[in-house]
Amino acid sequence: MNLDYTDAGYNRPMLLSGKKGLVLNVTNENSIGWAIAKAAADHGALVGVGAQNEKMLERVKKLIDGDDRFTSFVVDFSEESQLLALRDDVAAKFGGIDFLVHSAAFANREDLQGRFIDTSRDGFSVALDISAYSLVALCKALEPVLNEDGSVMAISYLGSTRAVGNYNVMGVAKAALESAVRYLAFDLGTKGIRVNTLSPGPINTISARGVKGLMDMISYVHERAPLKREFGQEEVGGSAVYLMSDLSKGVSGQIIFIDNGYNIVGM
Repeated sequence: MNLDYTDAGYNRPMLLSGKKGLVLNVTNENSIGWAIAKAAADHGALVGVGAQNEKMLERVKKLIDGDDRFTSFVVDFSEESQLLALRDDVAAKFGGIDFLVHSAAFANREDLQGRFIDTSRDGFSVALDISAYSLVALCKALEPVLNEDGSVMAISYLGSTRAVGNYNVMGVAKAALESAVRYLAFDLGTKGIRVNTLSPGPINTISARGVKGLMDMISYVHERAPLKREFGQEEVGGSAVYLMSDLSKGVSGQIIFIDNGYNIVGM
């Protein structure tokens, strides 16, 4: 890779030039999904940005308005027919894709507060279905359009392996998601497709605000992580670009933490 060094610095290489992929789903300009989509486009990729339904599609269209680096898709992960329709839509617009980002999670608000032991059977089922099984279903539906040496990634959180107050059933769902990533990495590895997990620390997004005490969590991590600085969507986008790029061709089934090192801290 040839870099053009100058007195002012150097021209950053475009790590994703010629690549095409999906970020599913994006809710607003503050979301981690949108940060990843922008980072990918900034590195030369053509990015399909997903919306859960027609209402959310209007928000996505406003985000990508006039920018030919992006195109929009609609898919509700809970509907099998929509996953198959997405595959056909991707094949028509892109042919094949080089990366796929699963950025979706849901739990009933009442299950994200109080005691985990009080989680309802229906609430448990919904959280596991939308937050974990949807990755499996998505990969199965899109396997025919995933190019060799492609990259799939999911978004998790440290609450998958540690008990975090008010994270509750979502922690269990994220644990299932991370396990699914490892099994998918095993299945898809025969095609050279790698599957990994991005695990950011707590970030102030609309989705995360469903967890009671979010701002206290963010302050706590920023104060105690080895890197004494704030982190957010931009850092997640950078790590996602690495996993999408050929620089990570030997990495699969891993969890990449983006939390200033907080995950290594004991007391």
